[in-house]
Amino acid sequence: MDEDVRVSEQLLEMDRDIQVTRRLLPMPDGTKKKAEEEEDVISKAIGEYGRWQLLNTFILSLFNVPCTWHIFAPTFHVGEKRNAWCKRPENYNDVDIEQWMNCSGQSENNFCDIVNVTGLNNITELCGADLEILGRSKCSSWEFDGEGTTIITDFNLICGQENLQNFAEMLFLAGVAIGGLVSGIISDKYGRKKTLMISVTIQTLVGTLIAFSPWFLFYAIFRAVLGFVSVSVVFSGFVLSLELVGGDWRTITGISYLFPVSVSYITVSGIAWLLRDWRHFQLAISIPGFLFFTLWWVLPESPRWLLAFGKTKEVMYILKRASKFNNKPLPANLDKQLQPNLRSPSIENVSVFDLFRTSSMRKKTFCQFVIWFSVYLVYYGLVLNLSNIGGNLYINSALQGAVEIPAIAISIYILLKKGRRWPLSLTMMISGVSCILTVPIYFLNKDQQWLVTLLIMIGKFCISSSNAIMPVFAAELYPTTIRNIGVGAANITAGIALMIVPYLWLLSSFHTSVPMVVLAGCGILGGLCVLILPETHGVPLSSTIKEENEIRRMSIAEVPKNKMNNNCSGLQ
Repeated sequence: MDEDVRVSEQLLEMDRDIQVTRRLLPMPDGTKKKAEEEEDVISKAIGEYGRWQLLNTFILSLFNVPCTWHIFAPTFHVGEKRNAWCKRPENYNDVDIEQWMNCSGQSENNFCDIVNVTGLNNITELCGADLEILGRSKCSSWEFDGEGTTIITDFNLICGQENLQNFAEMLFLAGVAIGGLVSGIISDKYGRKKTLMISVTIQTLVGTLIAFSPWFLFYAIFRAVLGFVSVSVVFSGFVLSLELVGGDWRTITGISYLFPVSVSYITVSGIAWLLRDWRHFQLAISIPGFLFFTLWWVLPESPRWLLAFGKTKEVMYILKRASKFNNKPLPANLDKQLQPNLRSPSIENVSVFDLFRTSSMRKKTFCQFVIWFSVYLVYYGLVLNLSNIGGNLYINSALQGAVEIPAIAISIYILLKKGRRWPLSLTMMISGVSCILTVPIYFLNKDQQWLVTLLIMIGKFCISSSNAIMPVFAAELYPTTIRNIGVGAANITAGIALMIVPYLWLLSSFHTSVPMVVLAGCGILGGLCVLILPETHGVPLSSTIKEENEIRRMSIAEVPKNKMNNNCSGLQ
């Protein structure tokens, strides 16, 4: 009896979850025409898009700005490569750097130890001494050329400590990967607005604290926390934006949400150029976050999320404000339309194992793993390693932000008019080809830095478009009941790619071109995997796995039938 009760409770919980999912983001049934799609009460009440949606989605897109600044910050925390030498003792402070290095046994590539200067009072005695007799000792602190400070100069991340730079960035990106999974669960349970505002508050406070890091471990740990909450800000804002609009405006809003990312790359380059001290720079990108606190009284909670959890009073309050702002009267019987639907939909018990149960699902899932891994590795491999590709760091950073603006704009047109499969495949493969074309330059003519930069910007343009198209394509491939599980599983491989990115350029120890070869291979392989998958544009979406399997069986059965009809026509 107890077992039956537990099973009943589980079925009721599953039923509730399915109702919540369907009421948050209604999807086409797949067996009905567009005019007969599931009724969207929210959009019918206030319109699919109006001034209210425009204002709120624009404000929400601005949350991307500090997030992008923090993601890109390590590029400027480390800065451009600088020459270093063992710190001069107090009685040698007035000695010329070149003379100090020559007489103390240092060189451009050997500054980790020097001759023992104990007992030598001035540079004349040092230069005249026999270096072999004096012996050598390891340096404990260093001086650097150039202006400003970096985490390398503050925490002495040289002479065996270089990999700590990559370790800190790996922790940040690990935080991003974990946060991407956890934030969705928190947002579903406690609401989009609460998750967004709490996350941006923590992001601002932690970002400010990082500027006062007393030692490296403090810096690394808080960067990991920052990664976790930053992706929560991005995802919560993104979902809230989509749930405020309806129809095709979801596609347009979802892509337009990324426009501030491009502008952020450009502006952060300017901030870093003006503020060469990494602590001042960190404060400059963190303090503006305090301005977002005031938006608690401006932004609404998602009316779809509230409706899914039966909070009709809160929904009515938000819709009244929206209708007044949009100058669109609410329907007279709206309160009745907002009542929960008592009809129980058919329950389909799904788990992550269903992603691998049939050959069709296995093909989709494994291809998605490769595609998401490839897009994230190429995109962030180019974004976070600009200091390694040569040329001016600040100009390259601004350029890669500038090329992303048209890439995102074109993606909107592509998604609405040209489909998903071929555009995603071509943009991924072109990004790979652009990366591979840089390889001959490394071998033949290393002075052609402008050509390397041009090819990388072409690759960045294409992979930015891929990054915008990919989530839409992935979501449409899976039936409604397993859509979140499918996209979430693909995000795991994306997280693995993120954690690899900081170590990618260590492969240059084999040859300078090896990292670009890896990026090229991933771009081309990912693009080819896309072609294995079916087109989803204009195709009705399945609600359940069972429904998808039935449609697939029917389509297979149609093939011999069509062949037979063609043969009969030929005989006649």
